[in-house]
Amino acid sequence: MSGTAAIVLAAGSGTRVGGDVNKVLLPLLDVPVLVWSVRDALDLSDLRRLVLVVRPGDRAAVEAAVAPHLGDREVLVVDGGATRHQSEWAAIRVLAEDIAAGAVDVVVVHDGARPLAGTRLWRSVVDAARGTGGAIPVVRVEGLVHGDLTPVTDEVGAVQTPQAFRADDLLSSYRAAAADGFEGTDTAACVTTYAGVAVAAVPSTSLNLKVTFPEDVALAAGLSASRAPR
Repeated sequence: MSGTAAIVLAAGSGTRVGGDVNKVLLPLLDVPVLVWSVRDALDLSDLRRLVLVVRPGDRAAVEAAVAPHLGDREVLVVDGGATRHQSEWAAIRVLAEDIAAGAVDVVVVHDGARPLAGTRLWRSVVDAARGTGGAIPVVRVEGLVHGDLTPVTDEVGAVQTPQAFRADDLLSSYRAAAADGFEGTDTAACVTTYAGVAVAAVPSTSLNLKVTFPEDVALAAGLSASRAPR
């Protein structure tokens, strides 16, 4: 029976947060930032594989951080690349055999620096991807102006993660991208370039913030009580 594979990206440097520790290992209330996403992924009822993509130097620290939260579940830890796309491709290659065998029919990719996505959003993108081919969370952006400072009146949305896609389309897209030397800015950019699948926009909120600057960790802690129910 097919199920979902989850990829959590944690190979970024996080230099803008400051300090010597990768931002996904910074404490957010009782656990590191990364663990929030790991727990959300493990809550998916049909989860077959969980892959964490890390910097080689962070491997031991990441494994130690997530181990207490796995129970009897298994996590695959792989080394990331120099870019986001390369890190995604490293994880997808690990899943290739399961995808080809039909054990995994949807892959969901999430940024480990977005700790407050919540399992409800994870489930929503996975369900939508099964129906349409792909799904991305989108939140409305307001208060934008054009170069001449006039207000932007069109409805504008910002794309977040987790992003989910049918596994065979995802794998074939990244194989084609590797052959062409193409690198997308996110998972959707690669899949839509090579597979031409329909991608559903799943409503999200600004609560699904990305930890980028030092103050974001404190902000995430304050917002955590408002996170959507799991």
